[in-house]
Amino acid sequence: MTVAKAQREVRIGMTSSAVIEALGSPNMVTTDEKRRETWVYDKISTQVKASCSSAGVWFLIFGGSDTAVSSTQTQRTLTIIVKFDEQGTVRDFAYRASAF
Repeated sequence: MTVAKAQREVRIGMTSSAVIEALGSPNMVTTDEKRRETWVYDKISTQVKASCSSAGVWFLIFGGSDTAVSSTQTQRTLTIIVKFDEQGTVRDFAYRASAF
């Protein structure tokens, strides 16, 4: 799931079944004082990249090892909030994405 998919697929007036078809099942469902549902999609992804470097073949042939390993980690979060009206159609939606 991406911000682009949420922007492209979710529309005011959609039915709840159309939202499920577009985004899948929500992580959390709540209701307000008028018994209108709010669905929350909360996605987190982590990407780890590792790289190795060595001083060359010379150390490998003679049994030495001069290998350095480094890694970087990136996390991305995406939260989508979909609010439904009394008839079960989308009345509002919002999203927030972050990366760190």
